[in-house]
Formats: sequence, C-alpha cells, structure tokens
Amino acid sequence: MARYLWQVSYTAEGLKGVLKEGGSARASSITKLTKAMGGKLEAFYFAFGGDDVYLIADLPGNVDAAALALTVGASGAAHVKTVVLLTPEEVDAAAKRKVPYKVPGA
Repeated sequence: MARYLWQVSYTAEGLKGVLKEGGSARASSITKLTKAMGGKLEAFYFAFGGDDVYLIADLPGNVDAAALALTVGASGAAHVKTVVLLTPEEVDAAAKRKVPYKVPGA
C-alpha cells in the first residue's frame, strides 16, 4: 500500500453540500470511497486557511490515487492536490540506491 495526503479546497457547490449534509457525512463518504478503492482512510480533518480538508489514506498505488483525485476534481465540487507520502524506511532505501546522475556541464 502507498500513502497519500490530499489537500482539498471546496468550490462554492462543494461548500453548499457540506452545509447541507454536515462534516461527519463527508468523512463517512470519503471513508467508504477509500475502502471501495481497496484502501483505508487514516485521517480526515477540516481546516481553516487555503485548504478546507486534509486527508491521509492508504491506497494500493498511484493509479488508484490518480483515479480518486481525477474523479473528485472532475465533479466540480473540489480542487484536489495529491502528495505521495514516504516512510522513513523508504527514504533510507532511496538514499542507499546508486543513481548514475551526471551534473549538467560536468
């Protein structure tokens, strides 16, 4: 499983839906959605500021994460930014990989 952070900003239509159904209904809906995609919702928070919602979820992979983000974005109810999260162990493994990189101009 891969872990993702979604930063969500509702459009006016999306906010109307939250006002009508409430925050708990949104969290429940997203929990069901991630489960249907083969994953698990770890955290769901509403927030003040530039983004309205922060989500952390485990999904089988990037294709599933992209499908979810594309579908939500295409609904017109929200703008979604997806961030792939890495564990410390994954960064350790990446740091040990030999990469045949050549500096430009060298």
